[in-house]
Amino acid sequence: MYRYIINGGKKLYGESYVSGSKNASLPILAACIISGKTTKLYNVPDIEDVRITLEILKDLGCKVKKEKNKIIINSKYMTETTIPENLMRKLRSSVIIAGAIIARFKKAQFSYPGGCDIGSRPINLHLENFKKIGIKINENTRYIECSCDKIESKNIELDFPSVGATENLILASVLGTQEVVIKNSAMEPEIVDLAQFLNRMGANVYGAGTNVIKIKGVTTLKDTSYKIMPDRIEAGTLLIAGAITGGMVKINSIIPEHISPVLNKLEEVGCEIKISKNAVYLNANQKLKAVNIKTMPYPGFPTDLQPLFSTLLTICEGTSIISENIFENRFKFMQEIQRMGAQIAIEGKTLIIKGVKRLHSADLESTDLRGGAAMVLAGLCAKGTTRVSNLKYLIRGYENLDKKLRDLGADIIREEGE
Repeated sequence: MYRYIINGGKKLYGESYVSGSKNASLPILAACIISGKTTKLYNVPDIEDVRITLEILKDLGCKVKKEKNKIIINSKYMTETTIPENLMRKLRSSVIIAGAIIARFKKAQFSYPGGCDIGSRPINLHLENFKKIGIKINENTRYIECSCDKIESKNIELDFPSVGATENLILASVLGTQEVVIKNSAMEPEIVDLAQFLNRMGANVYGAGTNVIKIKGVTTLKDTSYKIMPDRIEAGTLLIAGAITGGMVKINSIIPEHISPVLNKLEEVGCEIKISKNAVYLNANQKLKAVNIKTMPYPGFPTDLQPLFSTLLTICEGTSIISENIFENRFKFMQEIQRMGAQIAIEGKTLIIKGVKRLHSADLESTDLRGGAAMVLAGLCAKGTTRVSNLKYLIRGYENLDKKLRDLGADIIREEGE
C-alpha cells in the first residue's frame, strides 16, 4: 500500500498538463468489443481503472497490446460473454461493458459491480431500460443474465440523465436495423467522445451532447484509431490545487469549455482566470471569499469536483453552502478534512462551511477517489506534514498526480506505508 507525504504551505507556480479522460476511456474501451476488429487508441491514461478494464477485455478473449503512446485492441477472436466477477467488483463502471457485449453477441452475464462508496449508484436504471429495447433480464443472487433476439426500436425517456445508463443504451443499440431514441439523456462531454468514436467506426449516433440521442443501427463496424479527450476532472483538480495554495498555474492540454462552471466559481471566489484555446491560466494571489455551489448533471457544476472545491472553500473568507444533488455520500471525506481544522456542518445533502485562515496537517485516510484528491489538496495548503494513506482509490483515476503537482512546485512524495 502506498501513501502520499506532503509538506504543505508552498504556493504552486508554473505549468502542467492534463492526461486523457478516465470517464471517456472506459466506455470507449468497452466499445472496442462491438466491432470484432482492431482499434488503436491514443491518450488513454495509465491508471488503475483502465488496467482493470483491459484485464476484463483480455478475459473476454480480446488481444490487447500496449505501446508507448497507444493501446491496440483486437476483438476478432472474442467469444466469452461473462464479465469476470472478481474484476467486476473492483470497478463499478464495468457494467457498461455489458451493453457492448449484448450489441455483438445478443447476450451477457455479469455480477453486481463495485467501486467507490460515495452513495447509491443502482444499476436498475440500466436494466429497466435494457428491457425497453427488447433485452430480457434474469437476476439471481450472484449474476445478472441478459439476452435478446434483436434490439427493438423504441423511444426511451430516462427518469434521470444517468451517464452510465446513456452509455449502456448507446452501446447496446449500435448494431442492428432498428432506431433507438434516448430522451433526457446525459449530455456530458464523455458521451460526445463515445459517440464520435463509434461514428468513426461506422456507427450512426446523433445528438450526443444534447438531451435527445438517436442511434440508428448498422450491421458492421470497421477498424479505426481514435484519440481520447483530455480529462476535465483532472483539469479542475490542478486548477483548484493552484487556487488552494494561493499560486499561479497554467494547465495545458485541456478543453476549457468542459469546465466552464468550475472556472466561473474560481473567478467568483477571487481567482484571476485567463483562457486560451487549450489552456487555462489561474492566479490566486488575492484573498478568496466564500461561494455557494449546487452540483448538477452537465452542464452544471460536476459532482466529481465538489469535494475538491469544498476543500478550497474551507479556507475562503465567509460561509459557503454546498448542495450535493447527485451522490448522497459525497461528504464522507469531510470527516477527515474536519480533523485538519475545517469548520463544517452537514445537514443531509447540504454542506455548510465556515472558512478558516489555514488548515493544519494530519494523518488522513482516503475514502474514495475524489475525496482522496481533496485530502491531497488540503495537505498542499496545510501547515506541517500531511500523510494521505489508502491510495488505492486515488490511483484509480489520476495518472501521476504527485509528479504533476511536483512540476508545479509541490513538496509531495509517494512512498510505501501502512
